[in-house]
Amino acid sequence: MTKDIVIIGGGPAGLAAAVAARDAGAKEILVIERDEILGGILNQCIHNGFGLHTFKEELTGPEYASRFIKQVEERRDGIDTLLKTIVIDVRAEGDTKTVTCMSKEQGIFTVDCKSVILAMGCRERPRGALNIPGLRPAGVYSAGTAQRIVNIEGRLPGKNVVILGSGDIGLIMARRMTLEGAKVHAVLELMPYSGGLKRNIVQCLNDFDIPLRLSTTVIDIGGRERLEYVVTAEVDKNLKPIPGTEEKIECDTLLLSCGLLPENELTEAMGVKINPKTGGAEVDESFETSISGVFSCGNVLHVHDLVDFVSEEAKEAGKRAAAYVLNTVPARSTNEIRLVPGAGVRYTIPVSIRKERLEDLLTIRFRVTDVYKDPEICVYFDDKCIRRQKKKIVAPGEMEQVILRRQDICAEENIKEIKIQLE
Repeated sequence: MTKDIVIIGGGPAGLAAAVAARDAGAKEILVIERDEILGGILNQCIHNGFGLHTFKEELTGPEYASRFIKQVEERRDGIDTLLKTIVIDVRAEGDTKTVTCMSKEQGIFTVDCKSVILAMGCRERPRGALNIPGLRPAGVYSAGTAQRIVNIEGRLPGKNVVILGSGDIGLIMARRMTLEGAKVHAVLELMPYSGGLKRNIVQCLNDFDIPLRLSTTVIDIGGRERLEYVVTAEVDKNLKPIPGTEEKIECDTLLLSCGLLPENELTEAMGVKINPKTGGAEVDESFETSISGVFSCGNVLHVHDLVDFVSEEAKEAGKRAAAYVLNTVPARSTNEIRLVPGAGVRYTIPVSIRKERLEDLLTIRFRVTDVYKDPEICVYFDDKCIRRQKKKIVAPGEMEQVILRRQDICAEENIKEIKIQLE
């Protein structure tokens, strides 16, 4: 089988990339999805809040996914899909990429293509990565697993709940479990700030009188067959438990919402350069990775807080992949400008740009390292500050962005780096 573009992942990123690539002129596009339906994680996100940027209206997760699924179906003349199919290997040799897949119907087979778009999404950090002592009783779930049990399977995991981690999934599940009749005793957060959106703290915790305990973690769990209690403790500035602050909470369910990890095993195996700060690929202004013709977008690139931004980036990746296939994009030059995270900034997307490939506007997204009140977001061209933007507050749980004009970047002849920092 031969295609122009193979997109790995049929979630919001993969669907948006497929639509954009087809609209940009690519004629043979294949979307490979391991699940039995398209839409990815959105299918179990039945709460609203999606689509305000993309569709200018508030949608549930399944509604948002269905909009893009419909757009894919309207382009069946150029977009094919393979469901219940797992990609086990990707190889790039010159201009040809070979994607090795496996399915129940076809066994192991390969697809040759000119370009690959990585859109595999992310996964939750498991309990094993959290170093929580205790046995392995029933009742300990990741927040996403609990979400699927409640929203897809129609079952309630437990009735007395503690949630560790204040990521958006954990906050949303605090509300969801409460609405289903469970008692959520507390949401615990190791850091001194929440990892979720402010609106979710208000709508999911404050509105239901669910306490959020910052700088607090679980240090032990009890129970052999079924979870019976957790022991919590406050932590110091080094994130170590403070003796004397222990508290025992009786519960039958512990939900873990302790961060998301980009699904980049395939990416690393094929030799793409990985950004250690994001766990995703390093990409340029075109969302192209260190391997020519291989693009990355969505939560496999970096974890987003809004799916609208996932779709926005994926559309750009799809359009650029189509340009690569059609050979309408300037070749990569060695004269790149590096984007550097400065004081208070954890990472930037992209990490490099080339002037000859820039469009009129360049969106740079980034996350900060801590909660800062009244900061200025400063943009430097080498040592020259070209912009200061005042913000009331910034936090790690909410992505920030700055938009630069191509003409301003190109006006600086010898610029070597662009730095984003807080002052």
